[in-house]
Amino acid sequence: MFNNAAAYDGYVGRWSRLVGEQFIAWLNIPFGRKWFDLGAGTGVLTSVILQQAVPESILGMDLSESYIERAHQNVRDERVQFKVADASTAVTDSPQFDVVVSGLVLNFVPSPQETLETMKLLAKPAGTVAAYVWDYAGKMEMMRHFWDAAIVLDPAAADMDSGKRFDICKPDNLRAAFEALNLSAVEVRPFDVQTVFKDFDDYWQPFLAAQGSISKYLTSLDDQAKNALRQQLQKQLPTNNDGSIHLTARAWAAKGIK
Repeated sequence: MFNNAAAYDGYVGRWSRLVGEQFIAWLNIPFGRKWFDLGAGTGVLTSVILQQAVPESILGMDLSESYIERAHQNVRDERVQFKVADASTAVTDSPQFDVVVSGLVLNFVPSPQETLETMKLLAKPAGTVAAYVWDYAGKMEMMRHFWDAAIVLDPAAADMDSGKRFDICKPDNLRAAFEALNLSAVEVRPFDVQTVFKDFDDYWQPFLAAQGSISKYLTSLDDQAKNALRQQLQKQLPTNNDGSIHLTARAWAAKGIK
């Protein structure tokens, strides 16, 4: 599902950066530390770490060759290394990372708990393990409106609704997953950013090349069904007099100390 890096950046990458800035500030990691970015994607979170945390080094890994190629283009810094690989390949008997983070990844892996266990193994003793995910069932409004409109027209779309499918994106479940790692000082909190679209097309067009569940759903529709969905969204979205659409994007974040 993740093979169009440019489309991802235009779809949610721009909003992920805003959440990432709040997330890294919340972690409050001292300068000069070694970081691991699991599921580094197009390098959005890595670039925020560079700007805000002044790291000694960052190793970013992702399974998508397209995304890592984009990350190389987006982030050029001698402190950063990107690899196309599974994060488990970096686990050693002597963990080397002070901070292990993951942005918008846990709901896309086969086992979120196993991925979190890998993150813990990568962290040094007293290292920080942290992640954030979109609040698909609630205040990630650009996607919530999409699925609500789709379900009005096609009740079967509920089976693909990210809010229904991804339990790890609910705060109680995210906390439970971190507490199951036996980390200390586990905290969970929301981060909200404003997603402002200049008009309906600015909102709609990125969906047509979207990555993930929405892409899979849209490609299953014929042109008539897509047009009906477009019209339903135009009816239900809160549109200002100037045509702009102002929505909230909420992410849930969790952190703990090994």
